[in-house]
Amino acid sequence: MEARMNGPVNADVLTGIQHLMKAIHGSGADPLVLELVHLRASQINGCSPCVFAGVESAKKHGETDERLHNVVTWRETPFFSEEERAALALTEAATRIQDGAPGVTDEIWDAAADHFDEKQLSAIIMNIAMTNFFNRINRATREQAGKTW
Repeated sequence: MEARMNGPVNADVLTGIQHLMKAIHGSGADPLVLELVHLRASQINGCSPCVFAGVESAKKHGETDERLHNVVTWRETPFFSEEERAALALTEAATRIQDGAPGVTDEIWDAAADHFDEKQLSAIIMNIAMTNFFNRINRATREQAGKTW
């Protein structure tokens, strides 16, 4: 499969994205939690370039292969903390908003709020949204795995 677009991103859009990403990563949220959130949303959406880039970025932040290989099965493994599990549950609920999905329930929200302050929680939600944003662009344009940003 070939990418549908090969040109550069609009500079104004790129500047806006950079400001959003700076705010997300300046929130005090654990960078590894943000990486896990990005990876899980990208797995759900089948976004190969974001899964590839997410794994590479997580490794640069010190993430292990064992945990990266098990993000997709985080509920069934002992490798994730309660904080990470709350963030991953929030990620799945906010990403899977198709017809009939319950979305972010009070139980999921409360579990996340027990582990993160409001600024961190806001950053995690924005990170989920930005990941879904990139996933949809990459799926529409057939961007290929192998690039990191």
